Amino acid sequence: MDNIWTKQQLVAYILLYIANIDLKESNSERNYIMSRVDRDLFDGIYKEFNDDNDYTSINKIINAVKTHNYEYNNSEELYADIKLMAFADGEFDQMEQSVYNYLKKLLQS
Repeated sequence: MDNIWTKQQLVAYILLYIANIDLKESNSERNYIMSRVDRDLFDGIYKEFNDDNDYTSINKIINAVKTHNYEYNNSEELYADIKLMAFADGEFDQMEQSVYNYLKKLLQS
């Protein structure tokens, strides 16, 4: 995958990050992601995500957010996607809330 993602690739990666924060990715979470991006894009990002560790994932998200100037643009749609992803498995547990708040903070910095 290129070092510069499209916004759709960034959304897919962030959603995968959220889906895996509790170390278990459910079918409903995967289905939600695929409702937001096409299958080929998902497959490429999924492979890249699985090859990354947590530190690498956060750095990739930070760099991609800066590339697309989310910190200066309206990020509400991305926040909504993140929150809906967290609820995709029917729960919004404490870990997901913490990561949601952390990502929101990253996007605003």
